[in-house]
Amino acid sequence: MHSSTDSGSAAPGVDLDRAVPLRRLVYLQEADEVTIGSPETDTYAVFPPDGAELVRMLADGRTPREAAERYEAAHGESVDIADLVGALVELDLVRSAGEPVGPDGPDGPAGGATPVRWQRLGRLVFSRPAFVGYALVTALAVAEMIRVPRLVPRVDHIFFSSSYTLVVLMLFVGQVPLLALHEAFHALAGRRLGLRSRLSVGRRLVYLVLETSLDGLVGVERRKRYLPIMAGMLADTLAIAVLTLVADLTRDANAGVASICLAMAYATVLRLAWQGFFYLRTDLYVLLSTVLGCVDLHAAAADVLRNAVRRGTGRPPLDLSVHHPVDRRVARWYAWLMLVGYVFTLTMFAGVVVPTAYRLLHDMWLRLTGQASLAGRLDSLALMLLSAAQTVAVLVLAARERRAAASA
Repeated sequence: MHSSTDSGSAAPGVDLDRAVPLRRLVYLQEADEVTIGSPETDTYAVFPPDGAELVRMLADGRTPREAAERYEAAHGESVDIADLVGALVELDLVRSAGEPVGPDGPDGPAGGATPVRWQRLGRLVFSRPAFVGYALVTALAVAEMIRVPRLVPRVDHIFFSSSYTLVVLMLFVGQVPLLALHEAFHALAGRRLGLRSRLSVGRRLVYLVLETSLDGLVGVERRKRYLPIMAGMLADTLAIAVLTLVADLTRDANAGVASICLAMAYATVLRLAWQGFFYLRTDLYVLLSTVLGCVDLHAAAADVLRNAVRRGTGRPPLDLSVHHPVDRRVARWYAWLMLVGYVFTLTMFAGVVVPTAYRLLHDMWLRLTGQASLAGRLDSLALMLLSAAQTVAVLVLAARERRAAASA
């Protein structure tokens, strides 16, 4: 923030003698950094304390020149106030000319921002009575698994039908609402705090995933971020519990419904186990980074692992000083946790993916080359087309990500 530039010279378009119409801003100070942003635009940036002090002066209605003079009088150093105002404009924290402030005005309860929808529902879903209900349902499901061991999720539950196309389609179609529930819990936990959210389609390795963006979470004090981060895992746990209880209630009266419920419960267990892939930016990773106050732990830990390999091959190590001090400190042990994630992935691959894929491919081969019925052959061909379609979708998303990264 410090500069030798005189506060009396302004960059083009910046009037130093006119108050800057800032949006409603939130400030969150952690250690020696202050996060400043606006819930109106969901744009946030980290400032040093002296920079945050200047922003507060501007937000209080002082002109840029007045703020610069007060700063210089207090600290004995000049500041490039025009550069700061330009940065605020780039972050969309300055209201444009003629932009409506909102029904309540800039200082009213709405702060000039459109009220967040579903906030009341979010408070209801995450109220204390709701959590008591969630705990009871989960405990009951666990008790039933202990009483009836065949309810415990296992690989065999996936093959609830002789038609593999039906199995794949049912798991896909059945997982869509469960994925939506996972992301809805994230969104509602954020909206309970007045935060907006965005839903998008993303990719993790070779899997398509839904992602909820809660940019405003960085402007909330740390202890209030934990629930929005963990809400998706809570939804998955509840889904497994409910599906298990439905399967238990219908296993005698309607075995088909029970089998489908157990298959979807097992698929949800696999999604929940995904959180243990610490080398990915999973919910558990975000939670740990938040608790420890990290900035980009993933990048720092990855460089620690790369340095371990580089030392073993005699190459010079990467410079870790480019990472935040907290990230460097935590990365010393989190890098080993990333290795645990890789081992866990290999274990899941060997114990779940390989047996499942072998059974599917083996049976498909027998159907296509043996004396299987026409329906069996068509079923195998349809499954091959579905698998190819998913692969193409992943490749398309990967290409888009590459183009977006190249143009950034």
